[in-house]
Amino acid sequence: MPDLSLLWLRAAAVLYTLAFIHPVLVLLRRQQRPFPLALAAFQTAAVLHFVAVVERSVAMGQLAANNFFETASLCALILALVYLFIDWRYRFEGLCVFFFPLVTVLVWIAAAGAPASAWERQNLRGALLAGHIFLVLIGISGLLVSATGAAFYLIQERRLKRRHEARGWLARLAPDRLPPLETLDQLITRAMNAGFVALTLAVAVASIWASIEYGARWIGKPAILISLVTWAFYLLMVVLRTWAGWRGRRAAMLSLAVLGFAAMSWAAHIGLRPLLEH
Repeated sequence: MPDLSLLWLRAAAVLYTLAFIHPVLVLLRRQQRPFPLALAAFQTAAVLHFVAVVERSVAMGQLAANNFFETASLCALILALVYLFIDWRYRFEGLCVFFFPLVTVLVWIAAAGAPASAWERQNLRGALLAGHIFLVLIGISGLLVSATGAAFYLIQERRLKRRHEARGWLARLAPDRLPPLETLDQLITRAMNAGFVALTLAVAVASIWASIEYGARWIGKPAILISLVTWAFYLLMVVLRTWAGWRGRRAAMLSLAVLGFAAMSWAAHIGLRPLLEH
């Protein structure tokens, strides 16, 4: 990728990340008022992104969609334009919870696909890796809390519906000893949202680190692909709860399912470690 088109793409990635502040506020603080600079940053990023794709396509003499990274960039641009059209036509601001994180991650992945120089400072390598691990741990912790709340939600719901005496250890979990269903639902939502924000930032940091560590080969590594699929399911869970309004039993079951995907991703990183070292 020519240096100038890569410069526009990385500038767009930074602006998309700034725009991501708004859905973060929506998810973590239930902030309903639009973040003043979010839409402006997203619009500017889309313009720079468009320039990057056009410049790359002109330099190649064809549409820039010859590999995974160029396709990710083109897909992100289409999603950004779709969101801007919907926002202009219908003023549907709630869609930012889906579009902003997805576009941001895709653009960072696309920007990380360009050849990168080797690490000039090893302490930067360690700092990025440590930051990624820290964000992943926060994300997994949020998911664990969410899944735990989901399990208790299902237990409480079952007890309230059946209204029978508990036996064994369930006797200690009588309805009056567990939080109300509404409280458990709020716990699931807040923990899930905090974990999603952390994992989204972790994916962006990992894209930068992996592009320098492995070059363009990093996207083909199985553990990384599994992680991206896990993040995609996490995004789906957030959208269904925040945008589609999923609550109660369905949301609790979805939270447990995403925890299962996260467990598979963790196992893949451990089991496929020898492959990553080659």
